[in-house]
Amino acid sequence: MLDVVEQLDSIMPTALSGSVARTVGMTASVAGFPAPVGALVDIQREHGPALRAQVIGFRDDLTLLYPFSSLEGVRRGNRVRLARTSRWLRVGDALLGRVVDSEGNAVDQKPQPALEHRTRFDRTPPHPCRRPTIDTPLGTGIRAIDGLLACGRGQRMGIFSGSGVGKSVTLGMMARYTDADVIVIALIGERGREVNDFLHNDLGPEGLAKSVVVVATSNEPAMVRVNAAATATAIAEYFRDQGKDVLLLMDSLTRYALAQREIGLAAGEPPTTRGYPPSVFALLPKLVERAGRAETGSITAFYTVLVEGDDPNEPISDAVRGLLDGHIWLSRKLATKSHYPAVDVLDSLSRLMPVVADEDHMRAAVVLRQMLAAYRDQEDLISIGAYRRGSNTAVDLAIELRQPIEDYLTQRVAEPVTRQQAIEGLLHLRQLAAQAASRTKGQPPAPTAATGT
Repeated sequence: MLDVVEQLDSIMPTALSGSVARTVGMTASVAGFPAPVGALVDIQREHGPALRAQVIGFRDDLTLLYPFSSLEGVRRGNRVRLARTSRWLRVGDALLGRVVDSEGNAVDQKPQPALEHRTRFDRTPPHPCRRPTIDTPLGTGIRAIDGLLACGRGQRMGIFSGSGVGKSVTLGMMARYTDADVIVIALIGERGREVNDFLHNDLGPEGLAKSVVVVATSNEPAMVRVNAAATATAIAEYFRDQGKDVLLLMDSLTRYALAQREIGLAAGEPPTTRGYPPSVFALLPKLVERAGRAETGSITAFYTVLVEGDDPNEPISDAVRGLLDGHIWLSRKLATKSHYPAVDVLDSLSRLMPVVADEDHMRAAVVLRQMLAAYRDQEDLISIGAYRRGSNTAVDLAIELRQPIEDYLTQRVAEPVTRQQAIEGLLHLRQLAAQAASRTKGQPPAPTAATGT
C-alpha cells in the first residue's frame, strides 16, 4: 500500500507536451515543456516508434533531453510528450538467472519474467543512524581476499586495476563461489562480445542460477549506461529488503563516471577535474551509499575501477577510494607472471577486517604481510643473488617460504575455496613461518657467491 501512495504522490496532475526546437550532438532541446529533471518523455519521430528520453536540465527557455537511443528521424517541431515523472522498476524473484537491460526488461532471448513487485529506481540510502554495524564476515570464494582482505556483510570495496589485468575473471570467481544468497551483476560499458564471454566462461551456469545480470554495452547512449548502474542497485535493494545477503558486483564504476561526464557536459556543466564536471563527483557517493547493511539484509558491493594509465591517483580512482570501505589493487606486474588472481596484497586494504576477523586470523595475516613486505624491500638484491642470507630474519623466512606463499596467493579459476579453508591455509603458513624461524635461529650467515665469502 505504501508503494501505491508514493507513486500517486509523485505523479504530475497535468499532461505536458512540447515541440523539438533543436538538437545538438546527442541532446534535444524542447520548447514549451516545463517537465522536471529526471522525467521520462517520448519524442515523436517521422518514422518508427516514439523515442524515449530523459530530462537532464534547462537552458534559457528550453528543456534539455538526453535520448535512450539515436536521434535519427527527429526533426524540428516533432511533438514531445511527458511519459513519467517518477521511475519505478518491476522486480521479483523471477529475475534470478536472467539478463536484463537498464529498464529491467529481459534481453536473454527468453520470455519476459512475471514480476509482481515494484521498487523505486532512485531510492535514498538507508539512514546512517539506522544502519546496523558490520560484524559478520562474507566469503568471496577467493583465498587471497578471504585470508588477507576479509570483508564483512554490507561492506563496500573497490577493485582497482588497469585494463586486461583480470577484473572480470575475479568477479566471475566471486559470483561462483561466494556464500551470499543473491548476486546482482552490473556490466556497464562492456564490449558486446564480452557479455556472453562473461556469462558462459566467467560466471557459468552455477553462478547465473542465483544471479541477476544488468547489461548496458559501450555502444549504448550514456543515459542507458548511467541508468543501468541505478537499476542494478535497485534490484539489489529489493532482495536486501527480503532479508537476503546480496553481493553486488559492478564492472565498472569508471565507465559509469564516463557516461555521466557525457551527460553533464551535454547539459552545459563546466569541466573541472581533468574534464569531469561536478555532477560526476556528486553522483558517485549517492550511488555507492545505497549499498551496505540495513535492518533486514545487506548489500556487499564490489565496484571495479578502471585506472587510466595504471595511475592510482587519477580523479575517479582517488574519489572512489575515499568513498569505499577498502580497496583491492590488481597488479599488472603479477598478471604478467601468470599470478592469478593478481591481487597485490601490500597495496590493498580492507578497513573492516579487524572487525570481522578473529585474533588468530589477524595475527596470521600480519605475519604473511610482514614476509611479503620484507621480500619486496630486498627483491632487487635477491634477484641478482646479492642478498646475504642471515642479515635479516624476516627476509630469510620470506625466501624460504616463497613457494608456499605463492601457492596460497594464487588460485585456479575452477578452484572453489571456502572462507574457512582460506583461514586454515593462512594459519598453516604462520605455523611454517614459526618452524622455519626456530630452525634458523642462531645459525651463522650462509656464504653467497655474490659476496665471495
